[in-house]
Amino acid sequence: MARVENGLARAIQVRGRSPERFSIQERMSFYRVPGVSVAVLDEGHIAWAKGYGVKDVETGEPVTAQTLFQAASISKPVAATAALRLVEEGLLNLDAPVNEYLKGWKIPENEFTREHPVTLKHLLTHTAGLTVHGFPGYALTEEVPTTVQVLDGSGPANTAPIRVDTIPGVLWRYSGGGYTVVQQLLEDVTGDPFPQVLREEVLDPVGMTLSTYQQPLPPEQANHAASSHLSDGTGGDGKWHVYPEMAAAGLWTNPTELAKLAMEMQASLHGEGGRVLSPEMTRAMFTPVLGGYGLGFGIQGEGEEARFSHGGSNYGFKAQFLAFMEGGRGAFVMTNGDQGSSLAQEIILAVAREYGWPVPGYQEVILSEVSPEVLQEIAGTYHLEEQDLDIVVEVVGDHLRGTVAEVQTLELYPTAESFFIDLSDGTRIRVERDLEGAVIALQILGGPRVVRTGG
Repeated sequence: MARVENGLARAIQVRGRSPERFSIQERMSFYRVPGVSVAVLDEGHIAWAKGYGVKDVETGEPVTAQTLFQAASISKPVAATAALRLVEEGLLNLDAPVNEYLKGWKIPENEFTREHPVTLKHLLTHTAGLTVHGFPGYALTEEVPTTVQVLDGSGPANTAPIRVDTIPGVLWRYSGGGYTVVQQLLEDVTGDPFPQVLREEVLDPVGMTLSTYQQPLPPEQANHAASSHLSDGTGGDGKWHVYPEMAAAGLWTNPTELAKLAMEMQASLHGEGGRVLSPEMTRAMFTPVLGGYGLGFGIQGEGEEARFSHGGSNYGFKAQFLAFMEGGRGAFVMTNGDQGSSLAQEIILAVAREYGWPVPGYQEVILSEVSPEVLQEIAGTYHLEEQDLDIVVEVVGDHLRGTVAEVQTLELYPTAESFFIDLSDGTRIRVERDLEGAVIALQILGGPRVVRTGG
């Protein structure tokens, strides 16, 4: 544990350089993440679990292994597990049209669904052709919509209607909207509220006694919860956002209880007394369909490298779940900061290196030498129109530092005269010049273009 705590490194390493090592606290400070919780699973048991930092920057109350965090999209595979249990109980069929089970609300039919109705398998694998990628949640002071209002994009709902806009089964496209349909489906076939269904079908049988899908979080559990924090490390819009889209984003839990879920799945997979799903159903869950996605989890690798995983990103919370199908191994990290994803990745890589796990290691890049004059030409102020943010770029030694909205920093190292990479998260940037060679913009590869506004 001590070697992991002091063995973090950037996810991207420079060829020919010895990796710098950092402590968890140093990287928390770098990413402005106030609190982190970690659990490590090895040889079928929880090897260790520990909290770091604080639950809330205003109260200073420390994070413990029991502190609750928003799991964000890790809510999806847990909800999928409940749906698959209902399949085994005979209440649902993976391949039947879900409109046969939905009662008050049904997926509106159109030209895409008439010959290819949406099934539960489509919903769980993100192949239903449904819209709405994710959800921003609602501040504690805002009116919260019902599930049907979310599905129809009506009333106080802050997202578009969830509709099929391509033929189900032919395309993988991540859809929190699809899992909101699952939420309504589970309530309709059981007659019970979604949090109760998940409590009875998954959380209690697995021993996830502190976890809950209740939204908003009940007062008795709020005392054990971490608060959300923005990219600058300050408190967010209230203590956290409320997610009526519970199946997609509403789970409150901690890494220790996520480890219990992983242990349950691993035991079931090997026929060692799983309490929720049969070995056959667990194997089906871990069989990729499209996009490297099974019935709830992302599935990667083969043999001893085979693993199931999921990430989570809610307002002010970021989390990572990684577990192997063999060897009883896994690492689970939850954070209460908007820059927590990169930190969680660094922690998991440090765990994998210490325990000798066969996961893809650090990405290696070759840097180029760029003259101070060229770096100075690029330095200046840029504007990101999509989010109305300024990015100030300055020269720092042999590289550039971009500061976004006076808060988040990008340490940009040259891989060529006009190409730069952030060694922490892999963000790559191409420098654009006009016909006279003057720098006019920065293109974030795979992302937006930021236009120069000042020297």
